[in-house]
Amino acid sequence: MTPVKIGILGLGTVGCGTVNVLARNGTDIAGRAGRGIEVVAAAARDIERERDCDTSGIRLTTDPGVVVDDPEVEVVVELMGGTETARDLVLRAIDAGKHVVTANKAMIALYGNEIFERAHARGVMVAFEAAVAGGIPIIKAIREGLAGNRIEWLAGIINGTGNFILTEMRDKGRDFEDVLAEAQSLGYAEADPTFDVEGIDAAHKLAILASIAFGIPLQFDRVAVEGISGITREDVSFAAELGYRIKHLGIARRMDNGYELRVHPTLIPERRLIANVDGVMNAVLVQGDAVGPTLYYGAGAGAEATASAVVADLVDVVRALTTDPENRVPHLAFQPDALSDHPVLAMEDVHTSFYLRLRTQDRPGVLADITRILGEHGISIEAILQREPDPQRGEATIIMLTHAVREGAMNEAITAVEALPHLLTPITRIRMEAL
Repeated sequence: MTPVKIGILGLGTVGCGTVNVLARNGTDIAGRAGRGIEVVAAAARDIERERDCDTSGIRLTTDPGVVVDDPEVEVVVELMGGTETARDLVLRAIDAGKHVVTANKAMIALYGNEIFERAHARGVMVAFEAAVAGGIPIIKAIREGLAGNRIEWLAGIINGTGNFILTEMRDKGRDFEDVLAEAQSLGYAEADPTFDVEGIDAAHKLAILASIAFGIPLQFDRVAVEGISGITREDVSFAAELGYRIKHLGIARRMDNGYELRVHPTLIPERRLIANVDGVMNAVLVQGDAVGPTLYYGAGAGAEATASAVVADLVDVVRALTTDPENRVPHLAFQPDALSDHPVLAMEDVHTSFYLRLRTQDRPGVLADITRILGEHGISIEAILQREPDPQRGEATIIMLTHAVREGAMNEAITAVEALPHLLTPITRIRMEAL
């Protein structure tokens, strides 16, 4: 049978990885898909530079529109990144009746609703497994493997850069800035690391996971985001002393009055499997009502790890080329007319437990004043850890773990406590989850 002809937009790390995987595993891939998959065209910024893949036999161009418009190309693989230009090219491919495979989480998170609506109308597929957690097949697991479940919540380490930084801080007692510099030198973090360390990259991925888990439209703008740049090695050490580890989690939870969508540093018990996911690895924990908790672990980035997901999507597309479009797996797991309009909760209405670190004057009555204010706001304390005071500076450090409380109440309590004359610095607070 004639191979399916594909065109790739972007021959960077993942693009070359995809070419290599298709070439190396071509026989197995054809056996699984029912037809071969052949790269016939590709676009790259510089078609002259040396690459880590064999491009002989591939028509190269600097204009991605040429690949999209190529009449021989049946499937467009978008691996160029960015949002606006990528969106325009993907919509152009869809309008031409071509299927699309993409690893572009930002584009899907921001424009996925429009893209999927257009694809549904044209009867083509847009596959995006590689957009979340690299080579981990988490999209397929939730959308298909757990289709019989009501997903209650999910929590994921879905950015390897942040996880590497927190792991190094814990294992070696290093400061955030020091580890960030190493992550940049190793290529784990960009020169501008904002998307990684401030949680934006993870928020893109969480918006996608929440949509397929709960059957809600993509709503990146409703994800509450907090980064890890404020985490200190002292916080990491105190958390360990209390039996916790700090991870930068994306959390989506189904509640009676709406959905929680949040990315933030989180204390989780060290005995949890996900607490022991270290370095640049990713993991997603999914709680279904029938199956219970399931954990998905693996490489969240890298040339061939991500290419693994891209090629898996290509196999799915090839298998479905001759099927009735109305009987394919829906893009967001639920049929378009079954998506929920249940609201996403404001962060102030989310209930979590908290870790609080306070630096105060070392004098009688300080702790009593703090606990009184917390009590007035309905905040119950689970544990208190007070470090040996510094007699020379007259300072004390107090660590508190609270029971679950509405975030709005905690905000009000922190404002009141910080107004006390005894507080020397703003309170550090990190949310806690038992998972």
